[in-house]
Amino acid sequence: MSHALLDLLNDVMTSPWVYLALFALAAIDGFFPAVPSETAVITAGVFAATGRPNLALVILVSALGAFAGDHVSYLIGRSSIGRLRRGRRAGAAFAWASKALAERGGMVLVIARYIPGGRTAVTLTMGAVRHPLRSFSFFDGLAAGSWAVYSALIGYFGGMAFENDPVKGLLLGFGVAMAIAVTTEVVRHLRRRRSAPLREDGPREALAEAGAPRQG
Repeated sequence: MSHALLDLLNDVMTSPWVYLALFALAAIDGFFPAVPSETAVITAGVFAATGRPNLALVILVSALGAFAGDHVSYLIGRSSIGRLRRGRRAGAAFAWASKALAERGGMVLVIARYIPGGRTAVTLTMGAVRHPLRSFSFFDGLAAGSWAVYSALIGYFGGMAFENDPVKGLLLGFGVAMAIAVTTEVVRHLRRRRSAPLREDGPREALAEAGAPRQG
């Protein structure tokens, strides 16, 4: 079974159509995040260690696909501002993204690329708040390019480490990507916990300085 799967993957990855497939997956993932574009890019990177597909082309088409998909998401956000504001969860996400944009500007788009579920939420919200398209395109170019390089190289180095056993190379690549994602989430969680007391104490300190009695 494993040999049959490996043969199938090899046939797919050595086909010239693989570049079109990578572009399409990365683009669709921009507005339909159920598509496993990162998995496809990592897999292509593993096989690129053998010479086919070409690593540079894998990075290029993946970055272009992600760039195109993010712009579709941005345009959806521009036309759906009312729906994005409605509802508790949607409203909270909209408020968070708006605040993050105010604090970090377009760099939030680069950061969100490596947060599970963050990419689509931010691109939609940037469209909804009418973030300037030129600025969006600039930072999205950085985000898409860095993501493509990161994903392809994780697979490529996994493939080099296990040149004669691509399955192990895939497992290593996926393991590294998962570890990075988990680490990112843990850091975000810890930072949220540290900042929460500061937000709660802020109004109390302001009241105390103004001579008003503390509550609680």
